[in-house]
Amino acid sequence: MSRIAIIADTHVPTRARAIPDWVAAEIRRADHAIHAGDFDSNESYDRVVDLADGDLTAVRGNVDPATLDLPNAATVDLGGATFVVTHGTGSPAGWHDRVVDAARAETGSSADPIAVAGHTHEVVDTIVDGVRVLNPGSATGASPADRATMFVATVDDGSLAVDLRTA
Repeated sequence: MSRIAIIADTHVPTRARAIPDWVAAEIRRADHAIHAGDFDSNESYDRVVDLADGDLTAVRGNVDPATLDLPNAATVDLGGATFVVTHGTGSPAGWHDRVVDAARAETGSSADPIAVAGHTHEVVDTIVDGVRVLNPGSATGASPADRATMFVATVDDGSLAVDLRTA
């Protein structure tokens, strides 16, 4: 069984001073961490890498510095499940479809991956055209979020369970 910490939109330092201690503890406990972009700084990225002990899949967000050399999309297989991570940059209108299209582009149109994205700071756990779409919200509660949120997922033989964690 794999335990996965799923976060996004940390926005440190422009909207938050630091990653909350409870989020940091969840990342440390996880076997792998996923960050769906908008670290906001190289220091924030380095902090998450350190917390995850290097077991991190991360993508570029729309406010990440150019010096942060991350892909726009990344795929990782964990516990028999395929996760495709993207930020979801763009208008809130069409966000779900844009995320699903990005996930299918990474894995092929016949696959049904788990799509992880951020950008909207809204918690999402839904299925769109056979693709499970997850948005953990903002791990620091950065506006427009009203609180800090993240997902802790477990995958066992391809079976995914997702729990929302909040401050």
